[in-house]
Amino acid sequence: MKILIVEDEPKTGEYLRKGLKEASFVVDLSSDGIDGLHNALEGEYDLILLDVMLPGMDGWEVMRNLRQKGNEVPVLFLTAKDQIEDRVKGLELGADDYLVKPFSFAELLARVRTILRRGKPSVEASIIKVADLELDLLRRRVSRAGKRIELTSKEFGLLELLMRRQGEVLPRSLIASQVWDMNFDSDTNVIEVAVRRLRSKIDDAYEPKLLQTVRGMGYVIESPLQSSC
Repeated sequence: MKILIVEDEPKTGEYLRKGLKEASFVVDLSSDGIDGLHNALEGEYDLILLDVMLPGMDGWEVMRNLRQKGNEVPVLFLTAKDQIEDRVKGLELGADDYLVKPFSFAELLARVRTILRRGKPSVEASIIKVADLELDLLRRRVSRAGKRIELTSKEFGLLELLMRRQGEVLPRSLIASQVWDMNFDSDTNVIEVAVRRLRSKIDDAYEPKLLQTVRGMGYVIESPLQSSC
């Protein structure tokens, strides 16, 4: 899952980014309100952590713009503004939660996971299937034909992206930004290596093959029924 942090204080931003990455999230960081709003509107995030006192545009305006443009991504305000009227204002603008600095990272992580669970209408919605391949987002488990498959954090992120957008050919540049949080570098073969390792785990011992390479375009995961439609 992908999280955007909008935080202008460098140490706090890096602290949050490091902690959330260690918790297996893909994380982007914006250091002002204008950049944060642009990234929030252009990116595909599962959650935004939003400071209030930001240069360029404050968090209230970022929040107001998001909702006015119909963007319903969950938002957790993370701010030093601790007055009751501030909390009320944040929630009335459409935020999903409000946490005051200083905070415990354990509490923040618990709130993040609670919001992400709340965003799922049912347990079944957290499970993505392609043929007999199953990915459980909440339990972080993958199985095929009923057999458990162990994946690294990056392999899980790669498979999640491919399965969320099953049937769609994903270019390496998109995979690099969504899973590795980096700009695409043509000199690196990190994606090819990861795809090869993932394919060996989810496809080599099974039929039909689900993960396909589309020469010159990227990678796609789909069931034979999807590809024949």
